[in-house]
Amino acid sequence: MTGTDRDGFWDVVVVGAGAAGLWCAWRAAALGCSVLVLEKTARTGTKILASGGTRCNLTTTLDGRGAARLFGSRGERFLRHAMRVLPPTAVREAFDGLGVPTVEAPLEKIFPKSQRARDVRDALESAGRTAGAQFRLGAGVAKLHPEGAGWRVWLDGADSVLARRLVLAVGGQSYARTGTTGDGYRWLAELGLSVATPVPALVPLVSPADWVRSLAGIAAQEVEVRHGDGRDVPLASRRRPVVFSHAGLSGPGAMDLAEPVARAALDGRTRELLLDFLPDIAAAELERALVERASKGGQVRVVRALEEHLAEPLPRRLLAAVLAQAAVHRDDLVLAQLSKPQRQGLVRALKGLVVPVSGTTGYDNAEVTAGGLALDEVDPGSARVKSHPGLYAVGELLDLQGPIGGLNFQAAFAMGEVAAAALAASRAG
Repeated sequence: MTGTDRDGFWDVVVVGAGAAGLWCAWRAAALGCSVLVLEKTARTGTKILASGGTRCNLTTTLDGRGAARLFGSRGERFLRHAMRVLPPTAVREAFDGLGVPTVEAPLEKIFPKSQRARDVRDALESAGRTAGAQFRLGAGVAKLHPEGAGWRVWLDGADSVLARRLVLAVGGQSYARTGTTGDGYRWLAELGLSVATPVPALVPLVSPADWVRSLAGIAAQEVEVRHGDGRDVPLASRRRPVVFSHAGLSGPGAMDLAEPVARAALDGRTRELLLDFLPDIAAAELERALVERASKGGQVRVVRALEEHLAEPLPRRLLAAVLAQAAVHRDDLVLAQLSKPQRQGLVRALKGLVVPVSGTTGYDNAEVTAGGLALDEVDPGSARVKSHPGLYAVGELLDLQGPIGGLNFQAAFAMGEVAAAALAASRAG
């Protein structure tokens, strides 16, 4: 195979042909590097093809700073440079230049105008090949280790390739059927690198409560989901739709908060999510409004009074769950009949319906993996692994996870761009 120097080394070998690997390979080749991409499956971008219901939510309408902020404080600091180098608007411009125009969708999402994930994958692979990158499909990696002024990558079957610079873009463990089976974690551990325990993320949640599962099929659009150790100090929150399922909770509002639930489940602990159906009204304000409404027309039914405040009517079965948690056992009560504890309980239930969650539905249903290579092991300005010359890491292999909405693809592309620039600069140097 052509592309190596006289000593048999490629300038760059990229392991993994997912979003980060394809972008990095394309851009590094375009900047003058000889690039070989190794992909263990029979095709590139399998996870891209499966994403967004096969439509591929490839980035966000948010600006780079706003997108980075959704990765949490550590993630935001790490991504700050990459999001400046390649903000979401630049991703859209790049795909437009590759013949894949994009369109905006609700919840800050961006899709290809064609609504076909295949167009995204094909554009990236074609761009890489046109720039000179070469691909070996069905090339699983068995092990890797430093050799001379670079790295030797051993493939399944005892074949090997040499790389001056090696980029790990193998993903995590989510959607194992797409090839992401956690191989990279073993390689990182063998190199003595720090790896945060992987858990499934952006995945539906399991609830041990019968009443939760009995609501399967009900969706709430106008809801804020909070996770925390107490009602008053949420550790995380997302205002996104929630869907009750036969397992527990699904929809982006619940799935975005799956990581802490998955980590608690490792120790056998159950967490609670709080569903706020009136996120724009403070609890004290809501209680005051109910008291005033009762004083003006106390014969109005409780359900009718609540509907005056809700942006969308709650389905009857969900409303019954709210009333039950407030110890209001009749839906035909009028406001004047509510005791003060019942009224306060009703406010608490509307502002934080307590839903116990004991775990997730696992990696097979997870959109990403949380955990991975510790961020302090990696230089955010180049994606270079600090302790191992010539080694780079991008994409889901990093301990970097954002919510649903094209954020994780955006981070993968941005870190791929940063890595490509660094690879080209190191070759020139």
